[in-house]
Amino acid sequence: MSLALAEAEAAARRGEVPVGAVLVDGTTGSVLAKAGNRVEELKDPTAHAEMLAIRAAAARAGAKRLAGADLYVTLEPCPMCAQAISFARIRRLYFGAYDPKGGGVDHGARIFDQPTCHHRPEVYGGIQETRAGDLLRAFFRNRR
Repeated sequence: MSLALAEAEAAARRGEVPVGAVLVDGTTGSVLAKAGNRVEELKDPTAHAEMLAIRAAAARAGAKRLAGADLYVTLEPCPMCAQAISFARIRRLYFGAYDPKGGGVDHGARIFDQPTCHHRPEVYGGIQETRAGDLLRAFFRNRR
């Protein structure tokens, strides 16, 4: 999670919402891909940290599925990212801060609980929640 938090801090320095994600091999712990939000920079509403990390790891692996990979992200994934996590067959999802407004895992759409969801990763929320939440609060406080 510390690598994901570093990606979130880098995103904030670029003027992006501070969310970071790191995909690791669940067996070896080696980093497969890491990213921070780049929505503003790329003018792309899908350029969330999770999406960018999944795309990079899939391209690197030459595969559309990342079974055995674990994703660490600083904020509860939105519904779009949660669905991508399911499609990629991510083994475990670890996230920091909960997102009651925009989350799609424990809040909102609860993607993994839907009968149409083909794969549900193991989910662990609240990992370094205070630090992840503080980054987000500071970012938005400074924007007001």
